[in-house]
Amino acid sequence: MAKARMDESPTGLGMAIPAEEPWEFGEFVICRIESEDGVVGWSEVFVWLPETAVSAGQVVSSVRDSLARYVIGASPFDTRAIAARMNRNVARNEVAKGLLDMACYDLAAKAIGRPAYDLLGGKCVDAIPLCALIPLGPVDQTVTLAKFFVNSGSKTIRLKLGTGVSLDREVVAAVRDAVGDEIRIRVDYNQAYRPHEAIRAIKGIEEFGIDAAEQPVAIGDLAGLVTVQRNVGTPVFTHEGLFSLTDLVAQSELGAIGVVGLNTERPGGLTSAMAAIDYAALRGMGVILHNQPLGLASAAMVHLGAARYFDLGHDVEIFGKLMWESDLLADGLVYSNGCVEVPSGTGWGVEIDLDALDKYSVAEPVRIGR
Repeated sequence: MAKARMDESPTGLGMAIPAEEPWEFGEFVICRIESEDGVVGWSEVFVWLPETAVSAGQVVSSVRDSLARYVIGASPFDTRAIAARMNRNVARNEVAKGLLDMACYDLAAKAIGRPAYDLLGGKCVDAIPLCALIPLGPVDQTVTLAKFFVNSGSKTIRLKLGTGVSLDREVVAAVRDAVGDEIRIRVDYNQAYRPHEAIRAIKGIEEFGIDAAEQPVAIGDLAGLVTVQRNVGTPVFTHEGLFSLTDLVAQSELGAIGVVGLNTERPGGLTSAMAAIDYAALRGMGVILHNQPLGLASAAMVHLGAARYFDLGHDVEIFGKLMWESDLLADGLVYSNGCVEVPSGTGWGVEIDLDALDKYSVAEPVRIGR
């Protein structure tokens, strides 16, 4: 468990998501896989019930009681076969599947002494431009943060909105005026609106040139999402509402989204994430890689972004380094001038801080073996 820095916003969450508890802590499940010859692979998933619908305990029990049997004794290079077996035998549970899938990539890459991106098709760039996340807050605070991140090198910023159509417009207008026309702005409503309100909200800011609008309606309101996307010119995407490749295909085919929002554990790890990016590319859709994880999942996202960079079309959003008190890395990612460098070491190219892991752990490790 890691301490968050989002609980000082007006909602106690830094966003408009309709949850009742302040977001003071984030729960993460860390996976360590060791091969017979002692090579170790690591992975991490973020869990938060209002968003992921599963708890840390449920992820652990899914791995322990069901999914681990399809990984133990297998080759970590056989990620597609492992994913197929997990999908055939366990419905859903994509977050838990993603935890195991990502650990296999780190282990396999370390086994051959290569960076993980070499197992994903090789890297396209040495550094990835990042989108800066600005939490829900007063207009003047939002403008101050936007100017800070732009002055620090960010070319894209994401604004948390959803407290009212008029205030949304006021915030976006003020930020656009402060940062100029060249900076890309994407917005995130975190399910704040009903469809007719979402249409008004998005149309009310379109004149300011919006890159994309995230999750304007409730998770389960697919019909409402279709209505919104049909009535606005801004591409819409989902986060809370996308947990599998079938979610992605359904949303795309029904015309509910105009861009794909994706992270590493959803829809089931890197194996499925690459399939999602390839699908989006074939449909002519951009991809927004985004999440606020700790160091391991951030590194995994960097490797994925480096390997599929030319298919994205949008800056990657990785903000856990600033959001969390610790990212659990001893030798971590290098951030500068609004970008993150692609690590060249083996596997993820980062080293976990075992002392920090011990400090922030809230449960005894669960060991699974033959």
